[in-house]
Amino acid sequence: MKIAYFDCPSGAAGDMIMAALVDAGVPLEALRAELRKLPLHGWELTAREVRKGPFRATKVDVQIDGRAHQEHRSLGDILAILERSSLAAPVKEKAERIFTRLADAEARAHGSTREAVHFHDVGAVDAIVDVTGGVVALGLLGVEAVHVSALPLGGGFVDGPHGKIPVPGPGTAELLRGFPVVDTGVRAELVTPTGAAILTTLAASAGRMPAMTVSAVGYGAGTMDLPEIPNVLRCFVGETAAAGGDE
Repeated sequence: MKIAYFDCPSGAAGDMIMAALVDAGVPLEALRAELRKLPLHGWELTAREVRKGPFRATKVDVQIDGRAHQEHRSLGDILAILERSSLAAPVKEKAERIFTRLADAEARAHGSTREAVHFHDVGAVDAIVDVTGGVVALGLLGVEAVHVSALPLGGGFVDGPHGKIPVPGPGTAELLRGFPVVDTGVRAELVTPTGAAILTTLAASAGRMPAMTVSAVGYGAGTMDLPEIPNVLRCFVGETAAAGGDE
């Protein structure tokens, strides 16, 4: 069975997941072609090699122009976008599960319902492309199961739509319930809502790497330059003989 193990020493975000998979061998043009099946306009996917401390990594960006509508979207709006797309059914299903789980986490954190949640940054075009792109990239690599390391919580505060909020944000904290986490002492938002939603929704296991024969290693760069640790997410892709990739 082909699996992917995401090693997250400095956290995870949607663009880092997609970048790590591109670095591990997903052809950028094939990824672009699939993402163009989304009924969204005014965006372009770019990739470049960068340095993060001692690491060479791939940085993937969703560049937005004036044609893209960056309004706040509800879960229903995002599910309608996915439904109107010509993406393969398994891609739609996984992306829908990720966004629904994210909506449920935000609803519980804020005492609301999934229908009433209005995504701010997560409802933007680039976030929709990030989440869908991660699912598409896993499919292009033929990955059948996803596994993930313990996730670093980060710390400090970030600016939210209603003022400063502690890290991890309330929605991210809900998504991390049931998953192993660590405090590495870094005061920054290391795990974003999209990163948490993708990995915790798709992961078959979390913690130690399953026994596997590694065929590719990809490094996805984050946006921040952290003084304490290189801001990269590492993805191991390979084969395991165990059913589901479990130890």
